[in-house]
Amino acid sequence: MGPQRIVCLTEETTEWLYLLGEEARIVGISGYTVRPRRARAEKPRVSAFLDGKIDKIVALKPDLVIGFSDMQAALADKLIRAGLNVLVTNQRSVEEIFATLQLVASLVGALDRAEPWIAQCRARLREIAAAAAAWPRRPRVYFEEWDAPMISAIRWVSELVAIAGGEDVFPELALAAMGRDRIVADALEPARRAPDLVFGSWCGKKFRAEAVAARPGWQQVPAVREGRLHEIKSCDILQPGPAALTDGLEQLHAWCAAWAHENPR
Repeated sequence: MGPQRIVCLTEETTEWLYLLGEEARIVGISGYTVRPRRARAEKPRVSAFLDGKIDKIVALKPDLVIGFSDMQAALADKLIRAGLNVLVTNQRSVEEIFATLQLVASLVGALDRAEPWIAQCRARLREIAAAAAAWPRRPRVYFEEWDAPMISAIRWVSELVAIAGGEDVFPELALAAMGRDRIVADALEPARRAPDLVFGSWCGKKFRAEAVAARPGWQQVPAVREGRLHEIKSCDILQPGPAALTDGLEQLHAWCAAWAHENPR
């Protein structure tokens, strides 16, 4: 049977349970949830990312609260002290995302429905990677999660960039689990690494390509010269769940493929 009343503190768990047909178990969601769209109309919003309405969550009588990231440690602590069962995962890589999807599916007895979806998703990742492997050149990619301070791609995004056909210009920073360790301290360093494509996903804030293009010293960056600065919504790429593995990856691949086809040698 598994947990019958689940509060989802982040969007990816909500999206996954809906995909599995287990949305009836969800009794509360994050206020940032937009996937699936119907969840906002059907479920009470009881949390932000760093904090939540503890009394309201307790009143829902959940038998499990599911969160993501060490950044929710303080919120998890409050909920545990309120007597609730709390599961917080900390996935950072593509493989850890798949493992977490399997874990959540097994908790609700839906592994038999999860496995075909996961297999199909893995097959699409292999297909995209194979297509990109045939390109004679791969674009250099700067992915920015935040603008002030500048924060580069988290590990799963960096891995998706590689699968999509690009080369992350900050692969060393992607290995850092914490956002503070992925801060690009020198505003000129991304320009020096000469990305062909710039992707912005500013954690829910609208990406302003014109502001990036106007940064001092960035005018000769290939991506700026050619107008290749693109937004990917944070709900599509920065949630470590189904969206990143599907819509987020597909958007990365489409832009990388467009660049590769226009730069055959």
